[in-house]
Amino acid sequence: MTVEQLQAMQHAQPFRPYRIHMADGRSLDVHHPDFVARAPTGRGAIVYKLDETFEVIDLLLVASFEVLNGQSAQKRTG
Repeated sequence: MTVEQLQAMQHAQPFRPYRIHMADGRSLDVHHPDFVARAPTGRGAIVYKLDETFEVIDLLLVASFEVLNGQSAQKRTG
């Protein structure tokens, strides 16, 4: 996947939660645009989880993006 594809997911209006599928089979859900911080070089990113932990990923190892049902985590719980 490309940096441009990640940017398109981050800046979509309206924002829709999405899942990042990694080449190794892991997946990470992004519930808000602020939950992803891209490295200045564009190759890596930090993905924050709802429990305030995070993972550092290599964007070259992203296999695909999946748009989720559109409900934010706040709407589901609150």
